[in-house]
Amino acid sequence: MRPSSVNSSDIRLSLPEVIWLEPEDFHQARGCSQLVMSEAQQWQTYLNTLARLGCEKWLSTRISDQPIHRDTDVMETGCHLKVGEFKICPIATEHILDEIVNIPTDAIDKPELAAHFYVVVEVLEEEEQVILRGFLRYDQLVNYRNEFNLQILEDGSYQLPLSLFDAELNHLLFYHHFLEPSAIPLPVASTQSAAVSLQTYLHNTKTKLSQWLEGVFEEGWQTIDTLINPEANLALSTRITHKGPKKAKLIDLGVQLGHQTVALLVNITEETEDKLGILIQLHPTGGERYLPPYLNLTLLSKAGKTLQEVTSRSQDNYIQLKPFKGESGKRFSVEVSLGEHLKVKEDFEL
Repeated sequence: MRPSSVNSSDIRLSLPEVIWLEPEDFHQARGCSQLVMSEAQQWQTYLNTLARLGCEKWLSTRISDQPIHRDTDVMETGCHLKVGEFKICPIATEHILDEIVNIPTDAIDKPELAAHFYVVVEVLEEEEQVILRGFLRYDQLVNYRNEFNLQILEDGSYQLPLSLFDAELNHLLFYHHFLEPSAIPLPVASTQSAAVSLQTYLHNTKTKLSQWLEGVFEEGWQTIDTLINPEANLALSTRITHKGPKKAKLIDLGVQLGHQTVALLVNITEETEDKLGILIQLHPTGGERYLPPYLNLTLLSKAGKTLQEVTSRSQDNYIQLKPFKGESGKRFSVEVSLGEHLKVKEDFEL
């Protein structure tokens, strides 16, 4: 029997791109990680730095005619390398045994973090090496996310199959040499004046929820009947089992969504003499059956730390944070956001 022929390109495709790390790489990664407060974020920043250094080494051996610029702001969500006008975002992962890649939503949706290409970099610290597993174009990533209605995980990332990424890294070099950056359009940051007009804060003062028990309500809080259509209001009354005051506030989603509005609903109950129970929901208004997709409802601590977050899908008629309790005087905030185009925050005090 004649041996089967083997194509040299098949061998090349099967060989991963392995980059060896030097002691100074680990020293630099440790230095970057120490700039971050939380331990979990320190480790991710450490991995991101090693991934970025490995990716930079690989690029520098293959693109000699242009300098490779580093993004000086390395964060736990990711970082950039810039080659010419192309932006490349290494996605660090410790292992890909499950053939799954997690990409932070910020690295896709925020104009300052979005990149033309995302490179999956497996960081093997003990082996002192990184492996470039594949890359994906921004437009292909967004199309896949929209087509399959990807949900945001609890850690604020999208989960994609590794098979979606092009394992032939030389194709990335091909794009760099023969493609114009404009062929892969990235999200554009709003001008400062537009951003100010779109980032709306409902009140500079805190809404004092304990006063609701005494029938005292701040301006802007209305009864549910005035904001939510009767059919939805009837369904809502069967979902909310909490007794106690419940009010809603109208939120304008801005010009990019045709000034569509949603209602932020807050329901409180008196649990004990000094503790309140809180239920927070977001509902469509104006006869709309569903919320716009990718609308975030976030619970923030007094210091601004994210405590809870839920994101609307394509046919959600409402979204809700997990009910929670708090003692008198406790402060927190609730934020409604839609990418970089809208951020609406309300501050509360129990």
